[in-house]
Amino acid sequence: CLATLIIMLVGDTYTLINYVSFINYLCYGVTIIGLIVLRWKKPKIFRPIKVNLLIPITYLAFWAFLLVFSLYSEPIVCGVGLIIILTGVPVFFLGVYWRNKPKCVNRLIESLTCWGQKLCFVVYPQGGSAEEE
Repeated sequence: CLATLIIMLVGDTYTLINYVSFINYLCYGVTIIGLIVLRWKKPKIFRPIKVNLLIPITYLAFWAFLLVFSLYSEPIVCGVGLIIILTGVPVFFLGVYWRNKPKCVNRLIESLTCWGQKLCFVVYPQGGSAEEE
């Protein structure tokens, strides 16, 4: 979010849309790859909707073409999009991967989560409920 806000303040909206669209299509393709991998490695798990594998494979063929074309035609926009995605890596390591965090770091993360939930009206904090407020 911080990187997007900075880009929005510095650049124009058209460029921001290009960054976000590249990131979205990249994530869609990775999701479809995950679907295929799960179908291959865990074929017996419950799936409420199951489609023929030809559909996601066809999608991936078009996705790969569009991704390569985007990288070829606008490498700087794609590179900045990748950098925006990579800004989440330190957050992942700080919040998820690092298991034995000091208590002060855990309290900071919990307070930031609570603050973000209140700011965005997403979820009530664990200690509160809708009736109390």
